[in-house]
Amino acid sequence: MSDWGPVFVAVVLFVLLTPGLLFQLPGRHGCVEFGNFQTSGASIMIHSLLYFGLICIFLLAIKVHLYIS
Repeated sequence: MSDWGPVFVAVVLFVLLTPGLLFQLPGRHGCVEFGNFQTSGASIMIHSLLYFGLICIFLLAIKVHLYIS
């Protein structure tokens, strides 16, 4: 059996934390902007740190597993 938990968590977090898609932190005109479809170097750095932190929590601390037979 294959463990699809890490793949599922990584794909969902990647989609949700894409800068400018749902939100951008920091925004160009404010602290947080929603759905502006723009990005900057600072927002890429913040979103990549958020991604790394959340994926470590979900995969190492919570140990998400999803088995599909």
